[in-house]
Amino acid sequence: MAIVSTRLSRAIILVLGASTLIPVAYSEDNSNDVDTIIVNGKAIVVRGPAVEAAPSEVSLDAVEPVSIVNDNFIRNYISPIGDYSQVVGMTPGTYGYSPNGVALGDTKIYMRGMDDSNFNITFDGIPFNDTNGVSHHSWVFFPSQFIGGAVVDRSPGTASTIGQATYGGTIDLRSRILSKDASGTLTVSSGDWNTTLYNVEAQTGETGDAHHTRLMANIHLLNSNGYQSYNIQSRKGGSFKLESDLTDTLKLTVFEDVIQLNSNTPSIKGISRTQYLSGDYQTLLSGDPTKANYFGYNFYDVPTTFTYVDLAADYHTWSFDEKAYRYSYHNKQNYNSATSISVNSAVDKLNSYDTVGDILRVNFKTPLGELRTGVWFDYAQSYRYQIPSNPQTWVDVATPNFREHYTTTTWQPFIEHEFKLNDAFSVIAGIKYAQYQQNFVHDQDNGGAVGPLGGVYNSKTFVITGGAPYIKNDITYSDTLPSLSAHWSISPTLTAYAQYVYGDAIPSTSIFDKPNAQVSPAPKPQQAKTSQLGLVWSNGTVNGSVDVFQEKLDQAYIATAPDANGNVGWIASGSETNQGVEGELNVSLGHGLSLYVNGTQGSVKLSTGAWAPNAAKDTEKGGLTYQNAHWSTSYQVERVGTMYNNDKAGNPSFVLDPVVVSNVFVNYTFDKSAMWEAKTKLQLSVNNLGNSHAIVGIASPSTGSSSANPLGADLLSVLAARSFAVTLTTQF
Repeated sequence: MAIVSTRLSRAIILVLGASTLIPVAYSEDNSNDVDTIIVNGKAIVVRGPAVEAAPSEVSLDAVEPVSIVNDNFIRNYISPIGDYSQVVGMTPGTYGYSPNGVALGDTKIYMRGMDDSNFNITFDGIPFNDTNGVSHHSWVFFPSQFIGGAVVDRSPGTASTIGQATYGGTIDLRSRILSKDASGTLTVSSGDWNTTLYNVEAQTGETGDAHHTRLMANIHLLNSNGYQSYNIQSRKGGSFKLESDLTDTLKLTVFEDVIQLNSNTPSIKGISRTQYLSGDYQTLLSGDPTKANYFGYNFYDVPTTFTYVDLAADYHTWSFDEKAYRYSYHNKQNYNSATSISVNSAVDKLNSYDTVGDILRVNFKTPLGELRTGVWFDYAQSYRYQIPSNPQTWVDVATPNFREHYTTTTWQPFIEHEFKLNDAFSVIAGIKYAQYQQNFVHDQDNGGAVGPLGGVYNSKTFVITGGAPYIKNDITYSDTLPSLSAHWSISPTLTAYAQYVYGDAIPSTSIFDKPNAQVSPAPKPQQAKTSQLGLVWSNGTVNGSVDVFQEKLDQAYIATAPDANGNVGWIASGSETNQGVEGELNVSLGHGLSLYVNGTQGSVKLSTGAWAPNAAKDTEKGGLTYQNAHWSTSYQVERVGTMYNNDKAGNPSFVLDPVVVSNVFVNYTFDKSAMWEAKTKLQLSVNNLGNSHAIVGIASPSTGSSSANPLGADLLSVLAARSFAVTLTTQF
């Protein structure tokens, strides 16, 4: 496997290097192969057949490292039960794994070596994330049935890029593109581990004479036993999208989706090293109610909703786009200790929030170019608790580990101007102000967060005597974030860009989980200062880019020891430097064949010189695709290089070997016939073709364990086994 990985790395480097020697001449024959997307209010264009089947593509208009995933790739070349981690999983420098099987768990993505809490994920430009810290959940909100593409920006963007974690970049998921023609689609999929998916979709096509209206609705049902024992998954969902051309210049879009997720995923996610060494990669939970790890003592109930109304207009000299939205998340989880059953061995947990907001973008053409301005407002109400409980009766004890209500109000006004210095060269200068205000009410607890607030906690009766029932506190964070970008059109098929930009990330609410919530000084938002240079080339047969980057990152804040008054301060623990080179390339080989490769090489190091955890030294990915009137097939391989994980003391003592995963997708589309007036596609998909059981993370290290001294009690995240699925899709 190591030989294969090395050869793949060399092949990608050779192709990336050779691509600069391929002649790229613009042809008017490609003028119809044009797709335009909007990124932060700016139109960018992609051309050519080389990108039609690509896992990722690039645009000559980009001013930062941006990769674009299209609908054709999602519909044909990811698992039919996939989520957004598979949608973006082949873009440069991204990786994430689900030990229970593809999309059968809450998969966390890493990008440029940074984890899920350090970058935005948005849907049609609307940021969504947990409110106790910027994190995301792939198994709810947006399964692949609701996604029509993605724009992956591996940088803080420009001043008009909004979100609570522009620090590490933005993954913008896109809703499905509505068809001009009416249709109905039925999808049935069956795969390993008793996995089934049923999906029904209907589109009205364009209705109305002068100003068209289009409507799409779909519903789906997913059930699976999962790869890990008793890690059962069930998801029901539906989405609705309406587009109406109110006038020649005014367009209305309405979107809504609803998800209901139920699962038996435990709080402890990994298998023990002892199991792993014995060849047992999947025993996680038990079917025996006398055992602490009984699956009936571990369950999730997670309903989510996401709704927006968008009004957009494009006039001769100016345009605007306003989105009002609401989304909600209600994660009710119950889980037990893996080792005992008692009146307080389990946890009754809730993490819920309801968020409303509005995004206004206005663009003006000026004598010097284009002015883009606007404001993002977001208001979230949250309720969270964790209470010790009896797993057999789910009767909670009197006092929680913590219980809190809080609101989060975000304002981000921005302004930027694109100066067109001549037909070939432009500069974008901008600035954004970010403000985050939080208002907390913390209830008395057993010491898990703010403590008994002057009362006395009895650890035998679980009761607090005396003290204040709750405590209130408020905090406001603010940041000023400038950006400067330059774009040079060297030729019709070759462009270059340079950028220097600031990003930030809001601190976690856990900073107030200190006795009596006495926190001073509070931390500041973590900042990222990013410099990058890139080249993009594109014609009808070649589409590719390469960039170099350096990011100076504030490391996470650490708490000081309490002072004489019990006050706990938060101070910067240091900095990180993230730097490297990344590139991707699509080549149309002719006769329906196309090749895609990408690669990254870099480092994410703390100011101490140590490697940051979960930051791969390199990644390499490739895919070979064949498409004609009937067949659409793809072979994909991904290699994620060596990385480190922390031990119990927070030191990078675990070395994780490179991981190689390959997938195969074979689709055959049958013609309509006199007997069957429907377009039918049959798909065979194989995930983890090589049946690798590589260790992809240390879920929970035991005290004293390291790669030099691995202990059997370590909990490991391990790749799920090879899996097959057969999918039939009929379009009427």
